[in-house]
Amino acid sequence: MARDVRQVVAGLLTGSMLMMLCNMVKRDHFDPLVVENLSVQYDVIKVSKQSLIKLSDTSRGSLLMENHSLKPCWRKPLTINEEQSKGYIFFTLTESLEDHVSQIADAVVVARYLGATLVLPEIRGTKTGHKRQFGDIYDIKRFMTSLDGIVQIVRDPPTESSKVNITNIKVPSMVTKDFIASKIQPIFKAKRNLFLSTEFQSSNLAKAKEIDHNIKMDPFACLAIFGSLELQQELNQLVSTMVGTLRSLSYKTNGQFVAVDLKVEALESMCKGNVIKTKQCYNAKEIGEFLKKIGFQRHTTIYLTQNGWHSSIDALREIFPNTFTKDAIIPAYEKAKYQITKSPEFEKVIDFQICTQADVFVPTISNLFYTNVVAKRIALGKTEVLVPTKKVSTSSAAMEYVSPYISKKSHWAYSCFC
Repeated sequence: MARDVRQVVAGLLTGSMLMMLCNMVKRDHFDPLVVENLSVQYDVIKVSKQSLIKLSDTSRGSLLMENHSLKPCWRKPLTINEEQSKGYIFFTLTESLEDHVSQIADAVVVARYLGATLVLPEIRGTKTGHKRQFGDIYDIKRFMTSLDGIVQIVRDPPTESSKVNITNIKVPSMVTKDFIASKIQPIFKAKRNLFLSTEFQSSNLAKAKEIDHNIKMDPFACLAIFGSLELQQELNQLVSTMVGTLRSLSYKTNGQFVAVDLKVEALESMCKGNVIKTKQCYNAKEIGEFLKKIGFQRHTTIYLTQNGWHSSIDALREIFPNTFTKDAIIPAYEKAKYQITKSPEFEKVIDFQICTQADVFVPTISNLFYTNVVAKRIALGKTEVLVPTKKVSTSSAAMEYVSPYISKKSHWAYSCFC
């Protein structure tokens, strides 16, 4: 009898698991999804001591944080355009991974509204004439599958298409449907093959551009940015290994670490000579003093985006001995495999991903890297972004230095999530 009861229970459990699996498959592959209103419920994330950053028990230097996951507002459309494309959209990704977010979003949106076929892009290398394949950095299968039904994507265009003249056209970052209809569609109808170049907008480190508060991202751009881009498996494993190393070095802070976007050469170049008033420049020592001022303890682990070591970083390491660059934590065999010193584009991939995954991110330069790292962090619920300031202030509360992108919710990424 006992055996019969066990068999019945086992059968019920097996049946339940099969039903759950069937429901998952049905939901992921068969249930229609619709585009929803992208209005943001800004009260989901409260800017407060509880929800941003709370430094407590500073004698042990532990960082106690609450991350808030947001749900995407975008969905695949109910109706899918089956019409065959009569034209192609070409584009080439730059060597900087932070640019890819905008470039891919713009290409997907343009191709979608024109009914064009998107040609999988190459990635420009840092050396003239050198290019990498899309699959060298990104998961091609994931990219194409996630956009299935949104746009047609081909790895290579038909031979006859390649022989036709391609018209170059510039599009503003975060291109809109109206711009496409008025400026791009007439050219596409006449030429059929377009090569897109995205014109990037600069960000303001201090103000985080108030205009961003009113930007509502196109739902297809949201899907392209947050639902289709993933690193290819081996590169993703490398980043995971390095993040794991940083967490293991941060045992005194429960595995939490701070990532600082600090490149000595870039800072020196930007801050040398006449400095625009809106720009603020910080050297390694000033960053160290800032972090110490707001409560970070001596044993806090710091990751710097600096390539190689520079003597000016010694001042920061004197304040925080556990300060590392990628050269110190990347496995030797991986460094040789990816030819890190000879292929700066891989360095940028690593920096972008680690700054995205760090418990706290500190930008020191006003650029697209800062803007797009914050976008990814918002998607992950990692709202701990601290911006140093040279304004006279006696406040040592970390929340006083939270990026306006977060505190004012002025970042365009908020329009993609509910």
